[in-house]
Amino acid sequence: MGEFIYLKEAVKALNLTCFTPEIDISKKKIRQPGVNRPALQLTGYFEHFDCERLQCIGYVEESYMNRMSIEEKEERYNTLLSHPIPALVFCQGLEPGPILKRRAIEHDVPLFGTTKTTSNFMAESIRWLNVQLAPYISIHGVLVDVYGEGVLITGESGIGKSETALELVKRGHRLVSDDVVVIRKVSDTTLVGSAPDITKHFIELRGIGIVDIKTMFGVSSVKETQSIDLVIRLEEWDREKEYERMGLEESYTEYLGNRVVCHDLPVRPGRNLAIVVESAAVNFRQKKMGYNAAHELRNRIQNRMTSTMQEDDEEEI
Repeated sequence: MGEFIYLKEAVKALNLTCFTPEIDISKKKIRQPGVNRPALQLTGYFEHFDCERLQCIGYVEESYMNRMSIEEKEERYNTLLSHPIPALVFCQGLEPGPILKRRAIEHDVPLFGTTKTTSNFMAESIRWLNVQLAPYISIHGVLVDVYGEGVLITGESGIGKSETALELVKRGHRLVSDDVVVIRKVSDTTLVGSAPDITKHFIELRGIGIVDIKTMFGVSSVKETQSIDLVIRLEEWDREKEYERMGLEESYTEYLGNRVVCHDLPVRPGRNLAIVVESAAVNFRQKKMGYNAAHELRNRIQNRMTSTMQEDDEEEI
């Protein structure tokens, strides 16, 4: 699990304005993905205070603080800021008063601001923090966005994963990661994949070397993150193995406790893997929209058999 992220990363990602440049935030960390509005804490109630979360100040908190006397502000701010708060963020263009700013500097709690509404900032920050602090694993594979579906291609080294990804990019799809895919569990139903910073936008082609996809094909050929919707497992063709021919039953693989639809794709010389991956992605998309080609074929066969049996019965009569 991602144990923490540095506060400076959140400041950059969420485009926050700093009100306390005197405070060094380079080593400060965020460990909790949620955001808290300290309205109750400003009234003096600190039971069950989620102090390790970002603290968000909106119009409600601001109007209440403006009604407090100087003595109350000194007391409440001192108690609030004595907790291990990563930062206070003022929304909707609000700014901290001089008493709060002075107390924040004394307690080494940075203050920031944003022009976003309170609800919009909370939604955006929770979404970003959930991804950054989600449990994660790194696996060997290639992740590509194919027609909006995240296709994770796995298999032994040298099986043709990178070559398939390159062909998909040439056909207008987008590369997320090659060789190493970082998978984060952002919910019980959603896995999000990304590339390590060091290998982002690069593909390794045996016999050629490293290729920069973003430089070669443009920014529209790459993507930072992508949900993982389908797994294609490449393997050498085995004549003795029974491969799925109809697709009536789905096979699954599991990452971080989440199940993902998985297809075993046998590799033989001359087989265009990119077209097969495209077809698998479109077929998966059709199933999500309620159409299953395998079930349609089965229904046609059953209807034909029923019709033939009825015709035979009529001939006997």
